[in-house]
Amino acid sequence: MAPYLAAVRNYWSLLPAIVVIVVLILVYAVPTIINPQWTSTITALFRTTSVPADATPEEARRAAGILGPQQLKSRRMLAIAMVVGAVALIGFNISLNREAVGCYKAARAFGAIDGPDAKDPCIDMIYGTFIGDGSRPPNEKTQQPVKYYQRVDGKKPKYLKWIQNAPKYDEADLLFGTVGKCASDLSVQQLEDKIMVVVDTDSPCPEDSNMSITPIKLKKPLGDRKIVTIDDEPVTEINPDMDSWFTVLKKLATGG
Repeated sequence: MAPYLAAVRNYWSLLPAIVVIVVLILVYAVPTIINPQWTSTITALFRTTSVPADATPEEARRAAGILGPQQLKSRRMLAIAMVVGAVALIGFNISLNREAVGCYKAARAFGAIDGPDAKDPCIDMIYGTFIGDGSRPPNEKTQQPVKYYQRVDGKKPKYLKWIQNAPKYDEADLLFGTVGKCASDLSVQQLEDKIMVVVDTDSPCPEDSNMSITPIKLKKPLGDRKIVTIDDEPVTEINPDMDSWFTVLKKLATGG
């Protein structure tokens, strides 16, 4: 679903328009829900056509904006539907912001820098590996270290639902992030006493604004084995995830 949302992922720029739409809806809908006759009477004050001298009582009532029982009911139902639509519009914007912030936080946690890819983080800034699965052994004379990993157990990282080529939860125990240019060089060796992770290239990977996430399925439980990289240096565990709906709503409301 994520690629189809790409065209409307400039969430913060949508906020002013959404605020205007919601305010206009509520200005009409809330008084109408309380008493539909109020808004009908106010609207009638702005009519420019005069009532014919031979108008029937029913026509005079309509011109004055007086509603019958069925009209009161239908106006109230329409106003309720408008409020529901406004709430849905707010919820849609919160959802989009939540996904974008979650993908951005995950990419940054794995080492991505700010750049043009941050405009659409769930599509361009972080994605599953397209080439290579980390299973090949290293063959270069020197390798580069891997800095971060994330475990996929217990609380599943929700941002994975929104990135391109996302690994499935049941197909990954560990996630390793490398810049996109080095993703195919990732090498993960599952040894008896440790998990050795390196980038099999003799030159350092350049900093980039996008990260490729490689899922690794363990052949046996991790247990006491450490996850290490060059010189047996430990790889840092991170746990980025999407903000809660309440947190995103608070940020939208406060501009945080």
